[in-house]
Amino acid sequence: MSRRQIFIGNVAVGGDAAVSIQSMCNTPTIDTVATLQQINQLADAGCQIIRLAVPDMAAAEAFKVITASSPIPIIADIHFDYRLAVRAIENGAAAVRVNPGNLGGEEAVKAVAETLLKYHVPVRVGANSGSLPAGFNDHLTAEDQSEHDELLSDALVQSVLAQTAAFERYGVKDIKVSLKASGVSATVKAYRKFAACSDYPLHVGVTEAGTPAKGIVKSSIGIGSLLLDGIGDTIRVSLTAEPLQEVIGAIRILESLNLRDAAPDLVACPTCGRTRIDLVSLAEKVENLINSIKAARGVIQLKKIAVMGCVVNGPGEAKDADLGIAGGDGKVVLFRKGVIECTLPENEGFAALEKIIRENTIWK
Repeated sequence: MSRRQIFIGNVAVGGDAAVSIQSMCNTPTIDTVATLQQINQLADAGCQIIRLAVPDMAAAEAFKVITASSPIPIIADIHFDYRLAVRAIENGAAAVRVNPGNLGGEEAVKAVAETLLKYHVPVRVGANSGSLPAGFNDHLTAEDQSEHDELLSDALVQSVLAQTAAFERYGVKDIKVSLKASGVSATVKAYRKFAACSDYPLHVGVTEAGTPAKGIVKSSIGIGSLLLDGIGDTIRVSLTAEPLQEVIGAIRILESLNLRDAAPDLVACPTCGRTRIDLVSLAEKVENLINSIKAARGVIQLKKIAVMGCVVNGPGEAKDADLGIAGGDGKVVLFRKGVIECTLPENEGFAALEKIIRENTIWK
């Protein structure tokens, strides 16, 4: 089922638009200087949509300053007080994230809906396994994990259908949906079921995924599985970490699925008994170099860079690389498209590789 398209600021979500990347600031929204600084950092790293917490009216008022200077559209994250949603929209929020069930009753939902329509702003509604409305999780008593995930995914779908209906009653059509659980299986099941019965664009992610070591794995499996099914229009990798790591993780997921140009794609072989150089350190240095160039708005004009552990297999296995380095006993070779160009002492290899990468970089 094709997704309908909405716009969050100037970012298209759904339809034939590319999958966009979201994150959420962890600065106090009332600290407009720190918040804008973080927004700019995340935008430079590739974030396209940012969400800010709005715990009180002071934060909603701060939106006026922040939205005026932000390089990317801002979503207001609202809970419990509909007045915060109204004020954030009036102050430039490009979208709001609300749960109509906790806004304060039907009149509160109506007030938010009228403001959404007046300012042509979309809304994200969503179910979270940790905060399902009363009545939706009463039957989640299955001891078998598979059965529990099935029941939970049904509850998430029913909760979201009720939330979308709450806004549809007042003519709101620009709606984006999320159905998140902290478990991968329940999350994937819920999104698949909802995608089969509704055309609303989908915000995809695994909630409360955890620290980077674990959260990246859970997010990659969950988000990746759905994107491979053609499900998902915008993503957030939710990590217990700085937001920058969320953005980097999201980019890597999209690059791995060929949904975003890696620019360049860095490939490196696993270590084995033939490895005769410090391959791990070299690969990390090359990755850090690429990231620093991209963060400084450099565009590397190489599609694939290879870091290989031995000269026996390196140029052959990575013969499609635009540039590569492979190691031997105290020496490295530089190669392009499988053809060796030079042999250097190991301690000179990275500098030579860096020189070529920078020579093939243009600056915005």
